[in-house]
Amino acid sequence: MQLIRYTLQGNAVIIETTTGYLGLIPYADSVVRVRYAPTAAFATEPSLMVIASPDPSVEFSVHDTPDTVIVSLPKLTIQIQRATCAFTYLDSTGMLLTKEPDRGGKALIPVDVVKAVFDSDAEAYVRKDVDGVRAVRSSAQKVVDRHAFHTKLEFEWQEGEALYGLGSHEEGMLNLRGQHQYLYQQNMKVVIPVLLSTRGYGILLDSYSWMSFRDDAFGSYLWTDVDDELDFYFIYGPEFDQIVRSFRQLTGRAPMLPRWAFGYIQSKERYVSQSELLDVVREYRARALPLDCIVQDWKTWPNDLWGQKTFDPERFPDPSGMMTELHRLHARLMISIWPIMNPGGDNWREMRAAGCLLGNQATYDAFQERGRALYWQQANDGLFAHGIDAWWCDCTEPFQADWMGVFKPEPEERLRINTEEAKTYLDPEFISAYSLLHSQGIYEGQRQTGSAKRVVNLTRSGYGGQQRYSTITWSGDVSATWDTLRKQIADGLNFCAAGMPYWTTDVGAFFVKNDPKLWFWNGDYDGGVADLGYRELFVRWFQYAVFLPMLRPHGTDTPRELWRFGEPGEPFYDALVKFLHLRYRLLPYIYSLAGMVTHDDDTLLRALPFDFRADPACYNVDDQYMFGRALLVCPVTQPMYYAPESRPLTDVAKTRSVYLPQGADWYDFWTGQCYTGGQTLVVEAGLDTLPLFVRAGSIVPLGPVVSYADEAPDAPLDLRVYPGQSGSFTLYADEGDNYNYEQGQFATIRVSWDESARRLTLHARQGSYPGMPTTREFRVSVGGGLNDAPSASQTVVYDGREISLILT
Repeated sequence: MQLIRYTLQGNAVIIETTTGYLGLIPYADSVVRVRYAPTAAFATEPSLMVIASPDPSVEFSVHDTPDTVIVSLPKLTIQIQRATCAFTYLDSTGMLLTKEPDRGGKALIPVDVVKAVFDSDAEAYVRKDVDGVRAVRSSAQKVVDRHAFHTKLEFEWQEGEALYGLGSHEEGMLNLRGQHQYLYQQNMKVVIPVLLSTRGYGILLDSYSWMSFRDDAFGSYLWTDVDDELDFYFIYGPEFDQIVRSFRQLTGRAPMLPRWAFGYIQSKERYVSQSELLDVVREYRARALPLDCIVQDWKTWPNDLWGQKTFDPERFPDPSGMMTELHRLHARLMISIWPIMNPGGDNWREMRAAGCLLGNQATYDAFQERGRALYWQQANDGLFAHGIDAWWCDCTEPFQADWMGVFKPEPEERLRINTEEAKTYLDPEFISAYSLLHSQGIYEGQRQTGSAKRVVNLTRSGYGGQQRYSTITWSGDVSATWDTLRKQIADGLNFCAAGMPYWTTDVGAFFVKNDPKLWFWNGDYDGGVADLGYRELFVRWFQYAVFLPMLRPHGTDTPRELWRFGEPGEPFYDALVKFLHLRYRLLPYIYSLAGMVTHDDDTLLRALPFDFRADPACYNVDDQYMFGRALLVCPVTQPMYYAPESRPLTDVAKTRSVYLPQGADWYDFWTGQCYTGGQTLVVEAGLDTLPLFVRAGSIVPLGPVVSYADEAPDAPLDLRVYPGQSGSFTLYADEGDNYNYEQGQFATIRVSWDESARRLTLHARQGSYPGMPTTREFRVSVGGGLNDAPSASQTVVYDGREISLILT
């Protein structure tokens, strides 16, 4: 590819080459869109992921040298070699960010796009497997629908550079350097086509086919299967928070979740009737165990009408009454809904009559606007109208096909099986986008129905842009092993590094036992909750999930209610209750961080380079992370007490190694002891302790232990100050539900710590909302462990006006 000439067309630089056309469009001072197409007629179809338009006010310049054309934005410069059109990306000071190979790094490889055409008389074959109903249709004729391209985007990544993102996958990779990853949607794979680099840039690839990432012997590149052109965004930060903010500005902000969604959510597979479900909630209340929501998993529908969005009248005889009683108990209900419908039900007949079923004649077509509207109408009429509070959109990668057999297929075979199945029923160019469109239909439908309840959608798949539809994604149906628990940490961090704010996991894993006939049902604990080894694993998984955006156990094989793990005074039960109480004490901190996610495009679940990019020792730490900017979380990921079958372990140290990043001092959350950053410690990690540290300069608000998140909105708050450097924290509050915050009905209180003056200032409250407490009591303390007496403390009543305290 050689550069022939360039022209300026509006706010775009169009470059004619010997193999096609390049377009460079500034979207912001630090963001440029790059397109490569075979002709000057770039694709005009709107992106499913990117909703922003380029900012016409961005100033940029183009100038020539004998060997290059240089495009300069205020914070980003791109040098384009005339001989090969290879790009080199620099910051405004001229520092190298990354570059393509000198021979050129962009390719379009022609490919025929093959689609399936079904015989109109062919019947669908419906089968049931572990992951629900599956429908397949034979007699498909494969025809060439159009011509498109494989695309390839190559880089020369630099020595010491680390890469993150690309979504949540089951391999537990954190730093993606030296790795390769097949990117397609599957039960335990969620694709987000975003990379972040510790050199201070990000790449958003606007594609929806299956993709491949490589940094290995085969090269360093991103590859896509089917696209009309190569289309990507290069984003300069340099900090990860700035890159994520730009990603959200391109693809949409995340709305506020309700406050209750950050409380405890009880789930298992499954509660079979409304009486069982209500009894579980009543037991939580009787035991004074905090709870905000209970989940109703699959098979709520009548008989075999899989996916029907109505209740079985025998097992759920009074859905509206059930919801009234749940709400009286201050609990919410999340319900599982599926995109696939067993033929024969009313929902299925309506979809078929409207022409809104995909080729298998069972899965609704979320790519059709009328299909999404009809799906929401059915969900509203059959479920939401009874008072349902939240959605669990299961199986949103609807054409997985490898969950069968004794042996796990090789990665390339799994790739082939799953992508071929998806391509049979979806356009090959869009096989990864189903969950994005499905989530859009749920969000827009509920928003149009009313504004009293915020949309909550727990979904098993995701895509870039889906955050704008109030989704939380979980990691799929994983198995109960210690290795799986450890891998979950990196999976969630890369999902959130790719710009998606809300991720979680099935606490205790979905599959607990081992089924030798199925490769994926490979837990280590055939005794279930009776196995002390499983109880230990569950406690450690629960401790980890206390520091995730959503706290929710779930799975099959064995019960998941907390009292199944012991009784008061027993170690497993007491450890669970201790951390459940801590979750509720942290709600003012967590909900304030959620406010920052919505209003400032912030990130809650943070790989260490978000805050310590200058410390290369952090780059490969895959079992620690920041929860907000204050808390360093170090989950325990190996057994210390019991092996499977309740076999006691001996001579196992009750400690774990922790790396404290450079650039800060660190306080042990439990003891208050202070340590210097940049060192590795071996710390106590007994069953009731998760190693947890607080960064110096942090202010952490703690509330009381309550029974549900909205129980005491005016309760006194503890403000814990961790000295060593100056810092601040912004408390956020609103009504906890509804969308009045979009009209500015919320309040913030900036709290700052001046280290040299030992002065804490509660600045004047900004904003207000209906029902806001006019005064609030704050108990302010400096240092100390969670249960220790602080070195200095004062109590103040704050009325919204600025107040300062000197803490000596």
